[in-house]
Parts: sequence; structure tokens; C-alpha cells
Amino acid sequence: MKTRFVFSLLILLTLIGCQTDRSPATETAEAPTATPGLPTPVVQTTAVPSVEAAAAAYLDAWAADDYAAMYALLDDDSKAEINETEFADLHRGIAAELALESLEYDILSTTTTPASAKVAYQIRYNSVLIGTLQRDIVMEMTLAGEWQIAWRKTMILPELEGENHLWLQRHVPSRGNIYDRAGNVAVAYAEAVSLGLTPPVASYKKADNLLNELSLALGIPPEVIASKYSGYSADGSWYIPLGAVSVDEVEPRLGVLESYTNNGLFLRYFDGRYYFGGGVAPHAIGYVRYIYESEVERYMRLGYARDEKIGDQGVERWGEPYLTGTRGGTLFVLDENDNVVTQLTSVAAEPAQEIYTTIDKDFQLAVQAAMSGYYGAIVVLEQDTGRILAMASAPSFDPNIFNPYNYNSTQQLQEMYNNQSSPLLNRATQGLYPLGSVFKIITTAAALESGEYVPEDSYYCGYHFNELGDRELHDWTWDHFQEDGETPPSGELTLPEGLMRSCNPWFWHIGLDLYRKGMTDVISEMALGFGLGSEAGIEALVEETGNIPFPQSEVDATNLAIGQGDTQVTPLQVAQFIAALGNGGTLYRPQIIESIQTLSGEEIYSFEKDALGELPISQDTMDIIKSALIEVVENPRGTASHRFRGLQIPVAGKTGTAESGSWLPHAWFVGYTSANDENRPDIAVVVIAENAGEGSDIAAPIFRRVVELYFDQYLRFYPWEAKIGVWATPAPEETPEP
Repeated sequence: MKTRFVFSLLILLTLIGCQTDRSPATETAEAPTATPGLPTPVVQTTAVPSVEAAAAAYLDAWAADDYAAMYALLDDDSKAEINETEFADLHRGIAAELALESLEYDILSTTTTPASAKVAYQIRYNSVLIGTLQRDIVMEMTLAGEWQIAWRKTMILPELEGENHLWLQRHVPSRGNIYDRAGNVAVAYAEAVSLGLTPPVASYKKADNLLNELSLALGIPPEVIASKYSGYSADGSWYIPLGAVSVDEVEPRLGVLESYTNNGLFLRYFDGRYYFGGGVAPHAIGYVRYIYESEVERYMRLGYARDEKIGDQGVERWGEPYLTGTRGGTLFVLDENDNVVTQLTSVAAEPAQEIYTTIDKDFQLAVQAAMSGYYGAIVVLEQDTGRILAMASAPSFDPNIFNPYNYNSTQQLQEMYNNQSSPLLNRATQGLYPLGSVFKIITTAAALESGEYVPEDSYYCGYHFNELGDRELHDWTWDHFQEDGETPPSGELTLPEGLMRSCNPWFWHIGLDLYRKGMTDVISEMALGFGLGSEAGIEALVEETGNIPFPQSEVDATNLAIGQGDTQVTPLQVAQFIAALGNGGTLYRPQIIESIQTLSGEEIYSFEKDALGELPISQDTMDIIKSALIEVVENPRGTASHRFRGLQIPVAGKTGTAESGSWLPHAWFVGYTSANDENRPDIAVVVIAENAGEGSDIAAPIFRRVVELYFDQYLRFYPWEAKIGVWATPAPEETPEP
């Protein structure tokens, strides 16, 4: 009985406590009485969306050029007035017209009613031409589950009422000139004349005179000009473009040239950015072209005019920020008839800078001519600084053909683009080739630095190499013996003599021996230490890195030791380490910019040599290699001694004949001078002629010509020339691309 009373009392107290613990909110918002057998209803409250967050989402999308996201936030009435494509095109067009670099905003205030809102915001257009344009604008919004924007064009700028639109008059300074190291102009605005031939090409007595005049104007031997039309019929249906020359250059003889216009000479004037000499190092300096349609919007936002030209390739592209100056602009609001409503702002342009290259103009043009008839490249570096004095790539092109006002432009552009040998490719920095026997310099260094070889080690260099089991390899002397029946094997050779004779078996042996001793990577690592397989670091030009393989088999090891297999290098990389050998071991970064100056002559950049490191070899190894390279050109047994007889300038070098995998091998010759001439710093020179034959036959004579040109020596004819620049036999047919 007592127990039942206590239990009842506890229940009563519990009920009283539940009534007492109710919160005030519960009392004012009494929940509905639950229906027996049904769940208790839950009351939910939906918060009003944030007006500021919705406005910020729209403005953030605008700043990010996300026009689709902007359009998605518009209300139905706005979408009925303008479709998404028109909306995006409008905003994209205004961004381009303003040369918009970035867009910033601040939300200033918001006013909200149950179904609508107003958001005041400040927008700042940051233009690369006119600075910052700022406006305070009000955005109206409606609530339809989420806040939506009642869009109108004046939300961009209040001045854009009705059919008003913007026009930015762009103030573009004249493009800066490009000079050689001595201040000789290579690229500038000029009046020029395009020259070509049509049938009949003069008659009898006048023919030679015309060819001589054209030769003087264009710097092309008359025999070469004559060969261009010798195979054409006289039916009058052909035209042969020859080139362009500035009016100033031919002014004294212009009247004489014009007198031949009735005898086959076609002559038309044009003006614009002109490349002297038909292009001084065109692959390195580059050219200008009109902006492609697909690029217009991007370049307009950078401040360019729609019909402007831009630099493409080489110094023209790299130097764009300097050569174009600082653009300005005047921003107008125009009405539907393009009448000026108001001028919003104006900023003046500032003149461009001028670029001085490290190139020697006259020397460069002569080096380009030295490659006549061959495809390939020549690189000439100042040994002790890394300055590029000349860089030639063949086949070449005339940058003047990109000027549409040049009468020869259409035909020459078509011929260039149809040329399967890629005339625009800069073979000096982008051409990838096996290095062939030139690589033996590196194998020699690796052998001596490994501790496994000393200079006195000898090896019998026979016709054949049989250390690879069943696989027999043949020395170059065997190939010669097969042709002439006289060339003997090289015989017993020390290691430096092996380099002098370029004995393949000696270096196959070294590569295989080191591999079998577990020193599988030493030659590859040495090549990397010499700068191969990585960019040389030149500032203005596009480079390929190439490839230095790490051997995975004995065959790989023998191939690598003579620069074959998967080895690929650029001529510029090779020039860099050859210059280092010449200067005592310092790898300098190749550079092509001497200075950048304002029109008043103030230097804003000046060349400074940049040492990247040292060759990873001892002084003893350096001396051994350099001595062997001298023997290559001076010792009667050296592979190139017969090509350098009578040369008054001391040189050291190495031949290379690299199997190309198709047709003839690539011909290499690399080397440096040791003239110690106080007026002409010593140089490193690299020559490669694609699919041309042996290095001693082709590349070595070209190397000699380059040295003779640089030191003002008497020019010796090439073995294949009738006179300088004229082949005694027809030039080789087009060679396949490497």
C-alpha cells in the first residue's frame, strides 16, 4: 500500500516538472495537438536568401569572365530580352574594347523588400591602355525562390543607354628597331621594292647586265639568279620572285633597274617593317605577322589594335614588350550612328625601346651564304662570353614575305609552307641530331675521369670490331677501303691518337668495357655535365632539350660511345661545350641580346656574361683533349688535316659523321680558334650539314670558310664550288628532314 502511494506521487511530480520546464518560445508557438496514431507535425521556417551573396556571385563570375554563370543569375524578363550568346558576346566585346586586364568591385549597400532588392556597387575596370575606369552602379533584383537579377546594359556602364556603345581609339607607338652589336640596322620601317623575273628575261646583250644589277642589289651571284629561270619555258606564264631590297640600299642604281622593266624585270614598291639583307639571322630575329582571327580578342585585351602586327619567333616575339612600347588610348561613347556622345578618358602612348643583338650583321649574312646548297645549321659563339655572333639555319626564309604589300608575298609564302623541309624551323636550337664522332670527345673525357684509362693506353684500330659476340661492326676506314681499295686501318693508337683518328673500334671498346665493369652511366653523366640533353638557356629562342640515353645493354653502350643510338643534341648545345673547351672549361649561357635602349639612348638592359658552371673534368684531361683536337687539323693523320692546309688562324676541332637512318649521314665539324687577336675575340664554331656525307668532306670546309670570314682571311673555294657561292655541279636535291 505504501509502495503504491510513493509511485503515484513520483508520477505526479514528473508531470508537474514537464509543465514547468516549457520554454517561452514553446508557449508562444504551441505545437498542434497530436492526433492519436499519427506523428507530431514539424514546423519549418525558410530563411530569406542573402541579397549580398547573390550580387557577389554575379560580380565574381563577371571578374572571372564566366558569362554563362552570370547569365544563369538573370531573371526571366531579362533572358527574354537577350539570349545567352548575345549576352556573352556583349560582355566579351566590351572587355576587348576596354583592353580589360582585370575587374574589381565593392558592394556599397543593399536595400531589401519582401520581393525585390537593390544593390549599390562600385565597379573598377582596370585597362592596360587607359588605367582604371570607375563607376557606382545600382543592381536591381527580384525574388523567385532565389534572388535573380533584373539586368540592363547600363549595369556595365551608365553611359550605355539605348544604342550607345564604346570605342577605344588605341594609340600605338612605332615598333622599335632591331640592330646588330655595332648599331647596324637589321630591322626597321623602310620603303622597299620587290623584284622578280618574267619572260622573256632580257635578250642577249642585256641579259648579263640585268643579272649583274640584280646581283648587286640582292647579294646573290648572277649565276644563281640565272639558274632560277633556266628550266622555265618561254611561254610567258611564269613569274619568279627573287626578293626585296630597301629603296635606300639601291637608290644609286634604282634608275638602272627600272630601265629593265621591259626586259623581264618585274619591280613593285611597298613599305612597312623591313628586314635588311633578305633577313639577318631570320630564325633568330624572327618576323612580324598580322594577328590571327582566333587571337583577336586576346590581343585586344592586351591593348593591341585588331589589325596590328605582332612578333613571331625569335627576338621579335621575345622582345614584344620592348619593341611595342607602351600603348595609350582615348575612350569614347558613341551613339547608334557612331557619333561621339562623350569622351570618358585619354592616356598618351610612350615610345618603344630598341634592341641591339650580339650578332655581327655582315658576318651573319656571309655565314648564311656559307650554307648555300645544304640543309643544316651553323652556330658561332664568342668563346669567353657566350655571345652569339652568328646563327644560321638552312633552308632559310625571307621575313619580308610576311608583309602582304610585298608583291612576292603570296607566292613565296605558298612555296615556304609547301616546303616539307620546314624552313621556319631553327635547326640551330630545335634541330635534333645524333652527334656521331664528335661525341668521342665526351667518351674520351669519361674514360680518363673514370680512372680505368690513361692517355698512354693503346688499342689496335682495325677494320672490324668483334667484341660483341656474333655482331661485327666496321670502322670508317673499312668503308673507305671498300670504295678506293687503298685506305689502310689506323693500327695501334693511344687514346688521344684514337680521338685524332676518330677510331670507332677504340671507342666501342671503351663504351663496352665500362659497361661490363658496372660503370654503365659514366659516359651519359659526362655528356650531361657537358650540357647535352638540356636547354642551353638562350633568352630569346625556343630550344629542344634533346636526349642523352643511359645504356640498357651492351649494344646501347657501344652506340652511345660514338654518339649514335638514341643520342640527340642541338647544334647550340654542342657549341656551348666546344666554347668551354676553348676557354679552359667554363660553360657560358649563350646570349643573343646585347642591350635594350630607349630612343634617347638610355640603356635599360646591358649584356653580362653568365657562367653556368665548369666542365666536369680535370685540367689534365682538358689538356689531353685539346691537344688531340689540334692534331685533328694539324697532324697529317688527323681526319681533317687536308682541309686546313694553309689556314693562317690556329684552330682545333673534331669531325663527325653521324648515321641519320636515311640516305647519307649528317656531316659535323666543330672547333674553336686560338688566335689571341686583341681585336677579334676567339670563337667556337659548330657546323652540321644534314644528309650531306662525311664531316671532313662537307662540314670541315664550311667551318674553314666561317673562320676565314671572321678573321678577314682569303676565302678558299669549297671543293664543290666553281667560285665563291656558285656550285660547280648542281646543288644536292632536297634532303629529308632529320
